[in-house]
Amino acid sequence: MKTLTNKKIWLFAVGQLGWSMLSGLISNWLVYFYQPNQSAQDAGQTVFIPQGLAVLGIATIIGGITAFARIFDAFTDPLIASLSDKCKSPQGRRIPFLKWAAIPLAVSTFLVFCSPYGGTSWINALFLFIMLLCYYLSITSYCTPYNALIPELGHDQKQRLDISTTISFTFIAGTALAYVAPVIWGLFEPSMGRVNAIRLTFGIFSAIALCCLLVPVFTIKEKDYVTAHPVEDSAFTSLIQTFKNNNFKLFVGSDISYWIAITIFQTGLPFFVTSLLELDESMTTVFFVMMTALSLVFYMPIHKIALKVGKKKLLLTAFGFFSLCFLYTAFLGNIPGVSPTVQGIILVIAAAFPMAVFGILPQAVVADISQSDALTTGKNREGMFYAARTFAFKLGQSVSMLLFTALSTLGSGVDGYRIVAITATAFCVLGGVLFLFYNERKVNHMIQSESRR
Repeated sequence: MKTLTNKKIWLFAVGQLGWSMLSGLISNWLVYFYQPNQSAQDAGQTVFIPQGLAVLGIATIIGGITAFARIFDAFTDPLIASLSDKCKSPQGRRIPFLKWAAIPLAVSTFLVFCSPYGGTSWINALFLFIMLLCYYLSITSYCTPYNALIPELGHDQKQRLDISTTISFTFIAGTALAYVAPVIWGLFEPSMGRVNAIRLTFGIFSAIALCCLLVPVFTIKEKDYVTAHPVEDSAFTSLIQTFKNNNFKLFVGSDISYWIAITIFQTGLPFFVTSLLELDESMTTVFFVMMTALSLVFYMPIHKIALKVGKKKLLLTAFGFFSLCFLYTAFLGNIPGVSPTVQGIILVIAAAFPMAVFGILPQAVVADISQSDALTTGKNREGMFYAARTFAFKLGQSVSMLLFTALSTLGSGVDGYRIVAITATAFCVLGGVLFLFYNERKVNHMIQSESRR
């Protein structure tokens, strides 16, 4: 089997750049587009779907739609993973899924923001729900096989960490590009209005992302690097066997808490900037790009330190940093003697390190667990491990959307956004506590024992 060169690793990582751009558009701007605050409405944002608490009396329409779409997404993960693990295509088990999911993913992302009716309507809500289902099915069909390639293309821990580090670069770059969207639509807005400017911007981003999604499809021959054999177990059986791994269960529990916290924070960032700090919405882009650029400084040190001290210590440290960041967010705008811009910069600096750690290490942890499990059971269920992880954290993200859209409406003025930040803090602390029980030494011992044979 060939070893993946640095050039091939970067070509593989371009696929992550594509889907992270599209994911960033949905996670960063969906709620902001469909549940606009007053400043966005004053700028010309149309209210396309009914507002207020209407789903079982506890969630807004957009919160309910996104939560149920996420639940659908979570349940499709094991099915796609099982199909991929069983795939007998001459092109491999993963690449065919990337090939056929790319176009539907890019198109559905764009259509999510294209409500058919020009005003507030339940028709728009139904259309959004359908498009979100298409989007989530498409991104699952791409991302689950894509992530399963990490332990398969990486033949040892160093290679897997190299791949995880590289794709974290492109992931954060894609997410950062999604945050740049207000700058782009601001250029078009004077001539075509806010809504059309946003749609044109997202259309451009979707086209660029599509090109990126197809790069690994046409540049990497999976069979040259992977020897894994198709798995015959049913999706349900394979999922059950995957969750019998105790270390994986601990990791997933921690991961769910982390994703609830970070999704609440990412969804709320435009609101924190415009409502708590009372800054222009374009500052959301400025802050995120600054945080992204600063986090890149930590990438190579994290890569080297993880090889020496292990991934667990770094992740626990990152949980602590993020918990403090989320708690600090709850006090934005209420810090005497410090200007709003400086308050935002302090948050950026504090969040950069944990952002880098979580960008690199969780994927590598799953790769280690899946490899150690394969050595123990003799079955290559890499796809199911990544699907089981995404199954769990997407359920967590569903909870986060319900929490954010409901909690943000509590109290008067900006109180809801402060409650949201405190909630994110609590879940981040819980995630760190759960990860304390992850037995990294046992996982590494299994892998190293096999490599010495």
